[in-house]
Amino acid sequence: MLEVEIKYRNADRAAVVAHLLEWGAVLTQDRADADLYFQAPDRDLKATGEAFRLRRVGPKSYLTYKGRKLDTETKSRPEIEVPLGDGVATADDATRLLSALGYTPVVTVRKKRRVYAFARDGFEFEACFDALDGIGEFVELEIVAPEERYAEAKAALLRAADELGLKDVEPRSYLGLVIAAHAAQGGAP
Repeated sequence: MLEVEIKYRNADRAAVVAHLLEWGAVLTQDRADADLYFQAPDRDLKATGEAFRLRRVGPKSYLTYKGRKLDTETKSRPEIEVPLGDGVATADDATRLLSALGYTPVVTVRKKRRVYAFARDGFEFEACFDALDGIGEFVELEIVAPEERYAEAKAALLRAADELGLKDVEPRSYLGLVIAAHAAQGGAP
């Protein structure tokens, strides 16, 4: 499966939510995420455009691999996500396991996320309203689609963004934004 997504800055959140509600969108989650990103022992994931993280959402944890981006207009790429058992001990064990295998923790990205779900143009969408500690607020639109529907999903995503009035594309990942903010402040991530 592919994650077809695009992120925007400087959105009029109230207007976007109002438009989503007109489309029948439903608020499905209001949560806090902590994403611990890792560097692989055998290749530079940043250089290859890949990402590997341990996401914690309350008691739930997930390991996620994101492959190379398929285009420069969106952040579309293969994604594999594996749910782990619940609890802090499970997340801590996963971190120790990855460290023992040579994976190095890079940085933790913390965000508050409100997720709206809606259907449009034959796809199930998520609109995520994210606030990142020390970085800013964003609106992210996402579709998970089979590879053979990639072009169709990308077109539907861009059409929805246009209709929602989203214009200020943020091409960098949250990981990239956090690392850049640390560097600007003269610190390590």
